[in-house]
This record gives sequence, structure tokens and C-alpha cells, in this order.
Amino acid sequence: MSKQQLTPAQIEQYNQDGYLILRGFLNQEEVSKLYQIAIDDKAMSKNAINVNDSTGKRSKLSLWYKPGDDVYGLLTRSESLVNSVNQLLDGDAAVCHFHSKLMQKEPKVGGAWEWHQDYGYWYKNEFLLPDQMMSVMVAVTDANIENGCLQVIKGSHKMGRVEHGFSGEQVGASQHYVNLALQTMGLVFVELNAGDVLFFHSNLLHRSEANLSDKARWSMISCYNRASNFGFNENSSNSASITPIDVVPDDALLTWETSGLVEEGAGFLAKDADVALK
Repeated sequence: MSKQQLTPAQIEQYNQDGYLILRGFLNQEEVSKLYQIAIDDKAMSKNAINVNDSTGKRSKLSLWYKPGDDVYGLLTRSESLVNSVNQLLDGDAAVCHFHSKLMQKEPKVGGAWEWHQDYGYWYKNEFLLPDQMMSVMVAVTDANIENGCLQVIKGSHKMGRVEHGFSGEQVGASQHYVNLALQTMGLVFVELNAGDVLFFHSNLLHRSEANLSDKARWSMISCYNRASNFGFNENSSNSASITPIDVVPDDALLTWETSGLVEEGAGFLAKDADVALK
């Protein structure tokens, strides 16, 4: 895993575009360990939630709040990742873990995700400062146009929060404002190789198509927050969003003895919870 600090040019690119890609952030050995544990993780599969798109195609996600000493927690808490987040977030309070989720788009059946902003959901949790929140996507498998990679509207984070409403089982951004943004801002297909990492602002408009290919698209998304950004309507049982991360060395992912999530300690999102607000 890279241990380099972000350059001023990379930070400026994130501020201008609303996203930043770091290629080869994880090496092949790290990606292989993450993937093998993920596909065999019984706690992860047991707590997976099915989310249908408007055509009935289905994606799976497992969402948890507390980063532990499992393989996912060690990645989320790794020094280089947390330091990069710290360089990109507004403010200077400690970096905290809001939640993480494993996204699983299986071949032929993995569904699409509507245009949305993450803060379009998190606003309902009454976090007041979107510039102090972000998501980090780690490509567990290759992501390309064929298997439904992420699409973003470059610079759309500068629009601020757009109104969101239900579209089937999902919550999506107002299509009128999405159409306006697409008239003046660039549409980017974010194709990633396994091990690449994408950092994106909480107000960046993004979506993805269904996976119509014969290859799975798996990714892990960790969401971060500043300790100073209190969620007034956040689940009272989730204190992680304002608890400073216990950072671990980058090599912990490979050198520490670890496995999948421990169900009792992870704080999984319940299957009957309202996914749209998360």
C-alpha cells in the first residue's frame, strides 16, 4: 500500500472535481486477501441487504458501523487511507468512521443505482457540514463500463445538496437538476482496476448502471466524518461517526492475523432498516 502523502495538485484536483483516483493503492496480495475473505465471509452474506432497481435487477450490500480488527477494519483504519482522507476533508478535527459497506453486483443480475449524492441521504441524519464528509471506494474487482462502474458528474459537488425522493426502492436526486448539471458539467465513467481507490465528496452526484457482463463487480466503500460534525438525528447506538479512528500501520492488512467480520461487534445495519437513509 502506498505511503505517500497527497500532493497539493491532487488536493486541488479533488476540490475542483469532487473526486480523486489513486491508482494501485492496494497491491495484488492485499487485493487477493480482501477478496478471498469477502467471498467466504458468512457474517457478511448473512447480513446482506437486497436492493432492487427500477427494472427489478438486484444488488446486494452489507453495511456496518464499527471498524474492528477484521480485514475490512484494518483497511479502513490504515494509516495511508486515513491520512489521505484527513488531507481532503474540510476542518481539522479528528477523522472518524461513519460506516462501511460491501457492494456486490453479480454478473447479469446486479442492479443499477440512481443518480444521488451521499449527503442527500446523510442530510436526513442531520449532519450539518457536508464538506466534512466523504466516501472512499476500494475496487475489490475491476470496475468498467461493461459491469456497471460508477459514473460521476464532474464538479457537481459545488451545486450543494439537491432534493432527493424515492425512485422504486432507492432514493435518487431530482432528475431535473441532474439534467441541468449534465448540460454544463462532464459525465465521467470511473473505470477502476482492482486495488484502485476513489475518494469522492459527499455532494458529488453519482450513479451506476446494472451489471450486464459475465464478471462480478465488488467494491468496499468506507464513509468518513470529522469528529466536529455531529449527526443530530444519527442512530444513538452509533457513536463511531464522532469517535476518532484508531489508526493502524499500512502493513497490518497483510501481517496481522485477521479474517472476516465478527457479527456481534460490527454493528450491522438491520435488514429491515431504511437503506435509503444510509
